[in-house]
Amino acid sequence: MHCQPEYKHQVYIWLKSIQLCLICDESTESAEAVCSACETELPWLMEQCERCALPLPMDGLICGQCQKQPPAFHQVIAPWTYSFPVDTLISRFKHQARWPLGHLLARLLGQHLQHRFDNAELERPDCLLPVPMARKRLRERGFNQALMLARWLSHALDIPIDEHALLRPHETVAQQDLDAKTRKRNLLNAFALAPGIRVAGQHVALVDDVLTTGATAHGLARLLINAGARQVDVYCLARTPKPGS
Repeated sequence: MHCQPEYKHQVYIWLKSIQLCLICDESTESAEAVCSACETELPWLMEQCERCALPLPMDGLICGQCQKQPPAFHQVIAPWTYSFPVDTLISRFKHQARWPLGHLLARLLGQHLQHRFDNAELERPDCLLPVPMARKRLRERGFNQALMLARWLSHALDIPIDEHALLRPHETVAQQDLDAKTRKRNLLNAFALAPGIRVAGQHVALVDDVLTTGATAHGLARLLINAGARQVDVYCLARTPKPGS
């Protein structure tokens, strides 16, 4: 007795499926969703400000803005500059709901962070806090990209996440349409801690996709520091260069 019907054609074997690179569509020859060539060619952020990760001509410096007005956060960790192809990948993730692209970038960010944890270059935070999105923007987009990144990082790094600690009760104008000074004014009183949230003595890390002027990160870090947080770091995918550079 034959349990299976006779089938003489070639059968697709899932275990031997070929993984394609999400950037160049070529075979990766591994289980990763990015080939080694594309990963190497990503715009890795090298020399940078030790506080805000602004690209600088040499390493070990603090940019003029951070010296003049030190941010409330301790440091920014971003693997890449916001340039091609990372800028395109982030844009497609955010505006076209291409979640596999966001997941890929989150995995690479997680590997970057884990490497620095292992080498004692970074202190592991107690908790990850995604940057909240205004309700109107959330309804329009359908998801908060910072929350998704934080979930993926939490799973990869085994760090707890508090998805509801930070609130954005007031609607604000989209930050990308504003200059640095207007961004800061736009964010005055824009954020709040959820009732009952305790961060006293904790080391927390904010998670977002891109850091531009740092106004959002500074506002949230100031809120957390005033609530007793011991240290606030910022984890993001990319850092924009100084305008005009």
